[in-house]
Amino acid sequence: MKTLVTGAAGFIGFFVAKVLLGKGHTVVGLDNINDYYDVNLKYARLQELGIAKSDAQTAGVLSSSTHPAFSFVRMGLEDREALPKLFKDQGFDVVCNLAAQAGVRYSLENPEAYIDSNVVGFLNILECCRHHNIKHLVYASSSSVYGLNEKIPFETTDSVDHPVSLYAATKKSNELMAHSYSHLYGFKTTGLRFFTVYGPWGRPDMAMFLFTDAIIKGKPIKVFNQGKLERDFTYIDDITEGVVRILETSIDDTIDKTALYKVYNIGNSKSVKLMDFIAAIEDSLETTATKDMMAMQPGDVEKTWANVDDLIADYGYRPNTPIKEGVQRFVDWYTDFYNVQVIP
Repeated sequence: MKTLVTGAAGFIGFFVAKVLLGKGHTVVGLDNINDYYDVNLKYARLQELGIAKSDAQTAGVLSSSTHPAFSFVRMGLEDREALPKLFKDQGFDVVCNLAAQAGVRYSLENPEAYIDSNVVGFLNILECCRHHNIKHLVYASSSSVYGLNEKIPFETTDSVDHPVSLYAATKKSNELMAHSYSHLYGFKTTGLRFFTVYGPWGRPDMAMFLFTDAIIKGKPIKVFNQGKLERDFTYIDDITEGVVRILETSIDDTIDKTALYKVYNIGNSKSVKLMDFIAAIEDSLETTATKDMMAMQPGDVEKTWANVDDLIADYGYRPNTPIKEGVQRFVDWYTDFYNVQVIP
């Protein structure tokens, strides 16, 4: 199977590419390597895939030095000329679209970036899938589409008509756009509403990274809504296993062969109190954090919790990484990657 993984220098895209390669598939990674967060982390992920930093800054399709079945191209989804050419030249079987402008709070500051990448870029992906015989498009949606939904746990049948951030609005638009393309042009699209993903190589703007970094450096951590938050924290390996399982499943093997369009929740299927998550980090670091208790931030929601019954039924998805284990793996990676010593 030949797969295009967009956002391959990003957190989830990097892991999806690694797992696909480990299972013998051919992967082309695409990323624009923007500076939303430290680009050195993105280049380090690519280095793990055999693409040197000096090469990743050049144009063209680059071959990996360590994975014969992996190649990489630096490109933005907004490039309406180069993207169709890539599809034509490479002949992909399936596409995994994980490239997007991420972050809820940043969408308040730079809304244009979200429309360019998440709406215009996604349209370009859909058009390429339409014109180049792509069998299946699997794409990233987000739990943020549920907005201020108070029904717990969140189910894909719940209303998503009230997003509270532009980021969430762009993700809902992706689902609507995919639905129309599946209906009009007859190719399969699967949207995945990711819940809070954490683990090694994670994004520096996410809670796991921010808390660990601050605690190690002896700085206070910002705890929003006075700590009265709950999240469906999901370890990266559980997320990746689900994504790859969907990508590997032939359309002929799906449960409902008439359902070209489908949206799933993908999460840990339980809600964890933010203060318990912080406590797991403190235990791992053997250090007590200084906490600055803050008000709720615009665009945030108080609680998330994924019902993943459909994903279990259709694909046998089984998240099974305990929070303490996942947190310890992240801390081990962080201290090794940044070469820091934890002093209790």
